[in-house]
Amino acid sequence: MTDNGSLLPAGFEALEPYVANWAIKGANNRLQARLNSEESDRVAFFSAAKELVPAALELLDQKPLDQFDEREDRLMDLILSIAHVGLAVEVQRDQEPLHAKYARYITIARASADDNP
Repeated sequence: MTDNGSLLPAGFEALEPYVANWAIKGANNRLQARLNSEESDRVAFFSAAKELVPAALELLDQKPLDQFDEREDRLMDLILSIAHVGLAVEVQRDQEPLHAKYARYITIARASADDNP
């Protein structure tokens, strides 16, 4: 962390309330968090994050993954979680509970994002 105690890089302070629940390592862990979350939590996170994704990707693209500091790692984990949450919020919408019922039988054994340090 930096001296000011921020959990994320400058400009992403609006996402700090979501770090505890959504800055998650591992694709399967992100899936499980989505499946175990409440709709209101998913919508709040998605609403706060969706406009910040382009800026986050621009920042994170500036250096290799293995050179990220702790704040950048957390931001990357949030961005990876937003992909899971976005599916539920934008695509599945009110059908998410039905999809979640069956998705609980799925285990993501390997994801390319998990191959990085």
